[in-house]
Amino acid sequence: MTNARIDGKRLWQSLMDMAEIGATAKGGVCRIALSEEDRQARDLFRSWCEAAGYKLRVDVFGNMFARRPGRDPGLPAVLVGSHLDSQPTGGKFDGAYGVLAGLEVLRSLDDMGLDTLRPVEVVNWTNEEGAIFKPMIGSEVFTGAMPLNSAYAMPDPQGRTLEEDLRAIGYLGATDLRPDALHCYFEAHIEQGPVLEREGETIGVVTAGAGIRWYTLTLTGVESHAGPTPMDVRRDALVGAAHVVLAVREIGLGHGEQGRGTVGCLAPYPASPNVIPGRVEMTVDFRHASEEALSAMDEALRRVVAEIAARHGLAADLNQTVHSPLIPFHPDVVGLIRDAAKHLGYSHRDIVSGAGHDACNIAKAIPTAMMFIPCENGISHNEAENISPEDSAAGGNVLLQAVLRAANDPEPLKMPA
Repeated sequence: MTNARIDGKRLWQSLMDMAEIGATAKGGVCRIALSEEDRQARDLFRSWCEAAGYKLRVDVFGNMFARRPGRDPGLPAVLVGSHLDSQPTGGKFDGAYGVLAGLEVLRSLDDMGLDTLRPVEVVNWTNEEGAIFKPMIGSEVFTGAMPLNSAYAMPDPQGRTLEEDLRAIGYLGATDLRPDALHCYFEAHIEQGPVLEREGETIGVVTAGAGIRWYTLTLTGVESHAGPTPMDVRRDALVGAAHVVLAVREIGLGHGEQGRGTVGCLAPYPASPNVIPGRVEMTVDFRHASEEALSAMDEALRRVVAEIAARHGLAADLNQTVHSPLIPFHPDVVGLIRDAAKHLGYSHRDIVSGAGHDACNIAKAIPTAMMFIPCENGISHNEAENISPEDSAAGGNVLLQAVLRAANDPEPLKMPA
């Protein structure tokens, strides 16, 4: 390995300049995918890439690729990146850090006069956050997991299609989707959780994306008058739902550090102050780094829902809507991140991502690795989201070292069987 380093001050300034687009009063950003603010962010990224002399292309789904050539243009490229769109009340760094750290890697290679055997590209994926459309569609379409025409046809709240929105902002490109043209993919990201900060670690070496199971649950009782109906004869669906909420929390807590259990949506009916709710619709989200544990959480949920429904005289309709198995990242590419952190003397630990990322889609088709840096108080998807300039630079340095090794390796990487 070399002693190459990025320009940390330039990376930080790029992050601050990008954060001016869609800036909110509370210090965050609102750059919803395919909005005017998204167009402006794309235009700024394009201008930086073209000013540096990188060839920029836009594929048929609006994914943007900036290419720094290698000595052998026929070899598949090393890809780095993330996304520039945000949540409506998002932070400055979620996604943007990965794109701009990738751009900084290219700029720093130029500064040092370092060439690479393979081309290196930086990508901005379309619509990672899913504030309007389904999340992570750009990377899903790119790998062929979602048909292009199905994605194009998705409607926005105004009744336009996603394809029409892409055309409206000027980013309906013509380049074919070519996952076979890639050697590997790196994504640098803020952790979006408190583990690295709490443990005093600078780099999170992401080994996998957690397995996810989502459910919808409808509990049905009897709505009746809140005054005349005695407590001991009520069939209150909301009381049953409250017990389910607590049970989901206990199931998450009962499955170790990686267990996660969340009720994100809960809607009682008829939602009147003096009516006992006769129906509640709710969601459950389970996540874990072990498929065995995730299955055990599933069994526990089904058991406890049946028990609660029987105890409170309710009917229960529980349906699993999503099962995304654990997504392991490529051990050789993960090893490049880990080795770079060791070489540079940064404290680090292996970690599993509890959130979905474009890397989770790409990993199903291309050798992939992720890296986390700490975020303040673990806060993300929030205007208060923050990172330090020092951690930003450290992540960029690790990314540079890993990219250099991958881009100078003439041997192809094979996907695990």
